[in-house]
Amino acid sequence: MRFRSSVYGLYQTPSLLCLQLQTPAAAVLTYHYITLITPSSVLWVQETEIASECNHLLWNYKLNLTTDPKFESVAVEVCKTTISEIKECAAEERGKGFLVSCLVDNRGNITDYQCNQYITKMASIIYSDYRLICGFMDRCREDINTLRCGSISTGEKDIHSQGEVIACLEKGLVREAEEQPGAHHIKDDCKKAIMRVAELSSDDFHLDRYLYLACRDDRERFCENTPAGEGRVYKCLFNHKFEEAMSERCREALTTRQKLIAQDYKVSYSLAKACKSDLRKYRCNMDTNMPRARETRLSYLLLCLEAAVHRGRVVSGECQGEMMDYRRMLMEDFSLSPEIVLHCRGEIENHCSGLHRKGRTLHCLMRVGRGDMGAIEPNCQKALQALIQEADPGADYRIDRALNEACESVIQTACKHIRTGDPMILSCLMEHLYTEKMVEDCEHRLLELQYFIARDWKLDPILYKKCQGDAARLCHTHGWNETSELMPAGAIFSCLYRHAYRSVEQGRRLSRDCKVEVQRILHQRALDVKLDPELQRRCMADLGKWCSEKTEAGQELECLQDHLEDLVSDCRDVVGNLTELESEDIQIEALLMRACEPVIQAYCHEVADNQIDSGDLMECLVQNKHQKEMNEKCAVGVTHFQLIQIKDFRFSYKFKTACKEDVLKLCPNIKKKVDVVICLSTTVRNDTLHDAKEQRVSVKCRKQLRVEEVEMSEDIRLEPELYDSCKQDINRLCQNVAFGNAQVVECLKENKRQLTQRCHQRIFKLQEVEMVDPELDYQLMKVCKHMIRRFCTESEGKNVLQCLKQNKNSELMDPKCKQMITKRQITQNTDYRLNPVLRKACKADIPKFCQSVLNKATADTELEGQVISCLKLKYADQRLSPDCEDQIRVILQESALDYRLDPQLQIHCTQEVHSFNV
Repeated sequence: MRFRSSVYGLYQTPSLLCLQLQTPAAAVLTYHYITLITPSSVLWVQETEIASECNHLLWNYKLNLTTDPKFESVAVEVCKTTISEIKECAAEERGKGFLVSCLVDNRGNITDYQCNQYITKMASIIYSDYRLICGFMDRCREDINTLRCGSISTGEKDIHSQGEVIACLEKGLVREAEEQPGAHHIKDDCKKAIMRVAELSSDDFHLDRYLYLACRDDRERFCENTPAGEGRVYKCLFNHKFEEAMSERCREALTTRQKLIAQDYKVSYSLAKACKSDLRKYRCNMDTNMPRARETRLSYLLLCLEAAVHRGRVVSGECQGEMMDYRRMLMEDFSLSPEIVLHCRGEIENHCSGLHRKGRTLHCLMRVGRGDMGAIEPNCQKALQALIQEADPGADYRIDRALNEACESVIQTACKHIRTGDPMILSCLMEHLYTEKMVEDCEHRLLELQYFIARDWKLDPILYKKCQGDAARLCHTHGWNETSELMPAGAIFSCLYRHAYRSVEQGRRLSRDCKVEVQRILHQRALDVKLDPELQRRCMADLGKWCSEKTEAGQELECLQDHLEDLVSDCRDVVGNLTELESEDIQIEALLMRACEPVIQAYCHEVADNQIDSGDLMECLVQNKHQKEMNEKCAVGVTHFQLIQIKDFRFSYKFKTACKEDVLKLCPNIKKKVDVVICLSTTVRNDTLHDAKEQRVSVKCRKQLRVEEVEMSEDIRLEPELYDSCKQDINRLCQNVAFGNAQVVECLKENKRQLTQRCHQRIFKLQEVEMVDPELDYQLMKVCKHMIRRFCTESEGKNVLQCLKQNKNSELMDPKCKQMITKRQITQNTDYRLNPVLRKACKADIPKFCQSVLNKATADTELEGQVISCLKLKYADQRLSPDCEDQIRVILQESALDYRLDPQLQIHCTQEVHSFNV
């Protein structure tokens, strides 16, 4: 009883230890060894400072403490209530030291103050030497010898007895997990013992003997005011691990402990305690199909609890705070993820060596994963993707320290209106990509992270929140923490955006909230083809073949669109689908939208503000392409999209929607937009010329067809056959004339006599169409826009030129318009086929009186006024029909006022006219 009461005094008044122990000498020695053991601190004296014989005496004494039945009897008395509450301890066989060991194992569950104090002091003694831990020697003897972790002979001086052996075994365990060359396979029983020791020493860093000795100075330097207990000192040291002043030995010890936490979350006292109830609540350690080793991994805990958070379940703030710390820890130090160390070894050695701190190695690996620094092994890519999901930086950018530091200035200026830590910060940064507010380092870190977020739709928390129901309904998704190996990267998001633009008739559409998020992401990711996994996967070869020199933002997609016909079928399909989406919602083209902002604000703000675009915004931009607010970047972008649209009529959303049924019925198997336009236009024209009772082309299609025809007339490049036929002539005769505003076509018209035959024929055909339908004469409609409003508001489109001719000599006529009218009159008088009014009026007279002229004519070549000259002669003989006579009279009157309106006069009197003018 005297011994029992003396030990009882041990936990009551530690200062009485020397006076009350049975052996005064042993008491004095033990006092030097564990001076002033208190709940908050343990001041150790290293064994190397004590003589070998004395050290051995102390060790034997401490060993006896754990097995002596007297100590057990003290435990029975002091912890009577606790033992009855902890069934496994009550069931332990007495007299072998197992009871004290069990109580130490369960000390986190002890609520009785005196029992807790007693067991805490016993733990301090036990953890000073691995040989004192019940059962440890039996389980790990073989591994200690194999790994040469130190002598286990109790009779000789053992320099490893202060935790070095356990530290050595822990490092061996880490090497095995990372599958390092030559790693030894530690027995399962020993593994469990090692992890249990780490777990039991998790609340007080003094109990991790090796780490305590390695980090004593660092603790004083960084965590002087942090009280021991509940893992607080560990966390403080973790937070300072990459500080320059941190000793390398301490950093190494901290890293080893973090790696153990990665293997078993219970090695972190604070995390296990904070999340205990949440883990039970969401059954995160109840998966009977999973090996226990995996179930306890930090990654599994994080994924399980993150899944609960993303599903809108309540996880305690304390637990979420702990999760945040460890997610940040994983992003800071790649070496804490054994899969990264194992599978990315080559990439680290070749590209990322020497960048270990503050997440720089991980971002370097991400850059390799993007393809910016060479190829990456599939297993390394997979390991990176898994780590990004575990850390989940998309939910809070601060988890990614490298990104946080690189983007701090951008966040402070561009995103200061958003709450710190809000997931919308990442979205805000993407909105400012390639703007003046973005800095280069932030741009790189952001794109590196977004590359991986883009490959798993769940990693954008806002998208997941708004679309999880739609994804389950339409795309057959699994839970947040479940990933299908068979599902290609980005497949779910591709499924979502395909459904985002479905019509009501097509059904199976996204909810409104989900569609808004899908559009947001499409707008952001259009800046970089690497953020579209499906596009990058299918177009890898074509990007290398056609677009290797296109490195500026947005250029790669434009390049693929330019080479659409040359792409392999898989790539052509995905580029075609994306272009079709752009035609409906051009705001996907973020760079174009920025360039066109002045025009949008001035002329298109109403359609730009619409939730649903439906092609209206691009149509507005095309119509205002030549306004003063239009800058070069916007004009080039709009024209580029027009040029892409001519490759497939699906790329013009409004045209496709209005004319889909007409195309299927009247122009089947025609794909190119320009061919579809020609087919439909020809149908409309033939129906009109033959006075068909009912037009075959629907009203809504005819209306949109007119828009397309007018747009195409603005730039010769939008009519590929005409452009190809006249390329040589353009380079020779119009090299200084800018495309757009139909200026190149006008140049070719003015130089018609010098054109090559092929080009000449095309221009003649074009003029024939324009004379029948003057609204397609872009230059005439542009130059005479105000005069048409003044004089011809009641005239049909086909009669606009006739109306202008009749008002040509009015005092109110604009001189520029008058000049343009004269040009068109000259053109009309070169060939009766270019004057539809004359042609109709003289339909019977021409073959009757001028057949000889017609017999000499060749198709698509002007008759140089010969037919009109023939009709003039018959007019003098008064042999023409009344309608034809009226038209010839008008021509005679006009040509009397301007000799240029008589082609034959010009041809035969050129020299005389020239000398007269001189």
